[in-house]
Amino acid sequence: MTAAAISPSPGGMSRRAGLNRYQLVTVLLLPILLVNLISFILPSLNLLRMSFNRSVAGGAIEQAFTFENYFDVMTDWFYLELVWNSLYICGIITLVTLVLSYPIALFIHRTSAKWRSALTLLVISPLLVSAVVRTYGWIIILSDQGFINGLLMWAGVTDQPMRLVFNNFGVIVGLVEILMPYMILSLLAGFGRLDPTLEEAAQSLGAKRWKTLFRVTIPLTVPGIALGCLLVFVLSISSFITPKLLGGGRVFLLATEIYDQAMILLNWPVAATLSMLILVIFGIALWFYSRVVKSFE
Repeated sequence: MTAAAISPSPGGMSRRAGLNRYQLVTVLLLPILLVNLISFILPSLNLLRMSFNRSVAGGAIEQAFTFENYFDVMTDWFYLELVWNSLYICGIITLVTLVLSYPIALFIHRTSAKWRSALTLLVISPLLVSAVVRTYGWIIILSDQGFINGLLMWAGVTDQPMRLVFNNFGVIVGLVEILMPYMILSLLAGFGRLDPTLEEAAQSLGAKRWKTLFRVTIPLTVPGIALGCLLVFVLSISSFITPKLLGGGRVFLLATEIYDQAMILLNWPVAATLSMLILVIFGIALWFYSRVVKSFE
């Protein structure tokens, strides 16, 4: 028997290797697929089915297949204003978080490797504290007898306390502080495309620092900006505890209304409908993110 007959053909080896590789990929992906199926897909399908039911007096749920809940949400001015208010506030939160986080992320990116790790650790350190604790901390700081009002009255800026909490302003301040670490980490991840030689070339050709920033630095970091804005927008529009506490029951957002409908009014079909609406908003945000990233590739 010749050596050629004993040795397997290259095509047969590649086919067996490819089959084993596919099996390995399937085995590696199976746990996360099961987790997503159990923790996300099945609950989402259950909410979708619940949104077609009908709520009756006393908190009971009538099994049905009706579009009444979607029709009510899309035609009731309260829900339309609720959606607009949620998008408006979360858009402001995303923009303010980006403006405050970008210089910090750029500074961390340009520091030496020795300090970059320490500064990154400082950035993520607030995540070690519960959002509930930080929210109560902001209530103390922004209250009528809090630090900010005390400082303003001591400096003579105002004669009486300013309303800084239990309104939109308090919700925006609290969520911006809570979500800044996510924005900074997303920006740092997107700064990998930032080539310092391009900035040096622009400045050597006579571009000022501000012009270099807006014409070279920011366009190169658009993927990181888009990722950070997507993450902050999604987290802010789905936040519940911070708007509930800092809003003081006066700020109505989608997440707080879902809680009220489900736990207070016991209207689970409407709560499920609003949850589906949030998922649609998430899908639109993901589509917009993908379009932005592709346009800058």
